[in-house]
Amino acid sequence: MTAASASALTGVTRAPGDKSMSHRALILGAMATGVTEIDGLLEGDDVLATARAVEAFGAGVERLGQGRWRVTGRGGFQQPAGVIDCGNAGTGVRLLMGAAAGYAITASFDGDASLRQRPMKRVTGPLAAMGARFDWADREDRLPVEVSGGALKSIDHLQTVASAQIKSAILLAGLKADGVTTVTEPEPSRDHTERMLRAFGAEVGVLPHGDGWRITLTGGQPLTATAVSVPGDPSSAAFPLAAALIVPGSQVTVEGVMLNPLRTGLFETWREMGADLTVSNRRMAGGEEVGDVTARHSKLHGVVVPPGRAASMIDEYPILAATAAFADGATVMRGIGEMRVKESDRIALMAAGLQACGVTVEEEAEGFTVTGGPVQGGATVTTHGDHRIAMSHLVLGLAAAQPVTVDEPGMIATSFPGFVELMRGLGADIAAA
Repeated sequence: MTAASASALTGVTRAPGDKSMSHRALILGAMATGVTEIDGLLEGDDVLATARAVEAFGAGVERLGQGRWRVTGRGGFQQPAGVIDCGNAGTGVRLLMGAAAGYAITASFDGDASLRQRPMKRVTGPLAAMGARFDWADREDRLPVEVSGGALKSIDHLQTVASAQIKSAILLAGLKADGVTTVTEPEPSRDHTERMLRAFGAEVGVLPHGDGWRITLTGGQPLTATAVSVPGDPSSAAFPLAAALIVPGSQVTVEGVMLNPLRTGLFETWREMGADLTVSNRRMAGGEEVGDVTARHSKLHGVVVPPGRAASMIDEYPILAATAAFADGATVMRGIGEMRVKESDRIALMAAGLQACGVTVEEEAEGFTVTGGPVQGGATVTTHGDHRIAMSHLVLGLAAAQPVTVDEPGMIATSFPGFVELMRGLGADIAAA
C-alpha cells in the first residue's frame, strides 16, 4: 500500500468502536447470566477472534447488524471442544486466559505467528499464583498453552509496570476466586475493566495508592447481562487526526471519540506540541465520556513526553513519532520499553521506517528521539505485519516529499477495518502499491 502527498484533508468521520472495550464487552457478556446487547462493537479481526472464543466457551453470539451484537451468557465459561485461536489478539488471549482460569475447565490457547512471539508469563504468573495450571506446548512463556482452571484463591498482586491486560486478567479470575483479590498499580492503567465490571453488577473498589491505584474485588460475585454502548476508539481516531495536523490546509473532525483520561495522553501531547486540537459536544456513552475531536493543520514543535504518560498512550507512540517527524526540533519519548513486546518491536520498526524516509531518529533501550524537519519519504517500510506501524507510515506519506509504501497492509484490519476507505473519503491519496 502506498500513500502520496495529499491536498488538504477535510471532512467529518467516525472512528471504529474502541477495541479494548469491545473485547471486554464480549468476555463479560459471556461470563454473565442473560442477554447482553452491544452497540458500536469493533468488527476488526482481533475482536472477531474474541467473539469466536466466547462462543466456543458456551455463550450464544449473534451479529444483529453493523456493530450490533447480542451475547447470551449462561453464567460462566463451559468446556470448549477445540483450541481457542485468538489470531493476533494479545488483549483477547490474556483476558480470556484470566476469565477461563476461574472455571473448572481445561482450554488450549493459540494464535498466529505474531501472537506466538509475545510474552504470556506476565499474565500466567499471577494466575498460577492463584491456582491455575499452565502446560506450555513448545516454549514456556509463549503460545500455545493449555490452561486448567478452577478452585482459585485470591491474590494481593503488586504490578511492576502499569498494564491493563495483567490487571484485567487477574480481576476476571478474581471473580471466581475465594477471598478478596487486590491489584496495586504503580501508576494508573486504562480502567475499562473496572468500569465495565460495575456495569455488569460487580462491586469493585478503587482507591488512590501513591501515584497509582489499589483495586479490590471480592470473589463469588455474579455478573448480570446489560446493554453496552462502545464509543469510538481514540487509538484509531489518532490516524485521521494526525493526517490533518501535518497536511497543509486540512481540517478533520472525528465524532464520538472516547475521552477517558487514561486514554487521551496523545491528545495532551499534541496540544503541548502546538496542535490546533479541539473537543466539542462532550457527552456520556457506555459509562465513558465521549466527544467530537477536530484537528487542523498546525505548526508543531518538539517536546519531551513525560514517561509517566506512557500508560495512557502506549499504542499511540508510533503515530506520535510520525507527527513528530514534521515538528520543529526534537521529540523525546522515554519509558516506553513496553513497545518492544507489542505486535512487533515498535521502537525498532518506527526508528527504521522513519530513518528510511530521511528522518533523524536516535533509538534507546526504553525509547527514542525523533528530530523533525523536511520528510523525504520515498521508502518501502517493513512493518512485520504490525497494523499500527503500517498506518503510521501511510499517514507520514501523506505529507512527505515522496510517496511512502508499507509492505504488509493486510493486518490493518485487526484494529481498523475500513481505514483506507475512511482516509480516502477525507481526501487522502492511498492506493495499492
